[in-house]
Amino acid sequence: MRVEVEPGVVLEVFDDPGVRGADAPTLVMLHGFGGSPLDFEDHIEALTQTHRVVRFFQRGHGPSGRPIEPEAYTLDRLAADVLAVVDALTLDVFTLFGWSMGGMVARRVVLGAPERVDRLILQDTTPGPVPGYERSLVDIGAAVARNEGMRALKALLDSVQPLTTPAYDALVASRPGYREYVDGRFWTMTPEAFAGLAEELASQPDETDRLRTVAVPTLVIVGSLDTAFIPGCESIAGAIPGARLAVIEDAGHAPQFEMPDAWRSVMVDFLASQAD
Repeated sequence: MRVEVEPGVVLEVFDDPGVRGADAPTLVMLHGFGGSPLDFEDHIEALTQTHRVVRFFQRGHGPSGRPIEPEAYTLDRLAADVLAVVDALTLDVFTLFGWSMGGMVARRVVLGAPERVDRLILQDTTPGPVPGYERSLVDIGAAVARNEGMRALKALLDSVQPLTTPAYDALVASRPGYREYVDGRFWTMTPEAFAGLAEELASQPDETDRLRTVAVPTLVIVGSLDTAFIPGCESIAGAIPGARLAVIEDAGHAPQFEMPDAWRSVMVDFLASQAD
């Protein structure tokens, strides 16, 4: 289905009702920077045993709306999109999952509208800028995207290989078509979205202290090889009262792909008590 979140901006939404139908609690899943709602496709059958699952292409990604204004790409704007989607589906309260940039969006949602979120899952994300990602390099990437286009940007990113880990390399070697899938996600992203969101992610404030106000059951997931994001996930889990930190061994930035059985087990266990 398609949901208009503001005049002229329509998002492509997947709404999987699950086996329990109207009685099921709802899980809203947010993909990362340059990602896709299909990043969770391998696990939808398992997750829909207990939950209705809602996913969508965030603005500037895939077939969703592609505004060209720089101000269209902020974490607050993406958080407003989440609320517009759930409002269109008449969902008052929902469980919220966010991966990487999606986790940063989820953070803004739960801090801005805490009454809407009954459970929170944050994966391979941070409470603020990613440690080690220099703003000067982000600015170079954003300028290349705006001025030279995505093909030139792809060549630049391939030369530095951000977020590549042994787990990613092993997945590419063992899963035919995975590298092409990742590349395909990239080509659906607009230059405006890449530039605007990259700058936003690099300049966002650290909200660790604000996370101390989160009062819902929270699970924080991180891959043991995702070294850039481990400190941020530890900070989040330490700030949110009662939060559980789950480290997926031998996984990098995409544990749902790299260690799918372990990831699914952690997710299902956390969600099960809500569904009982």
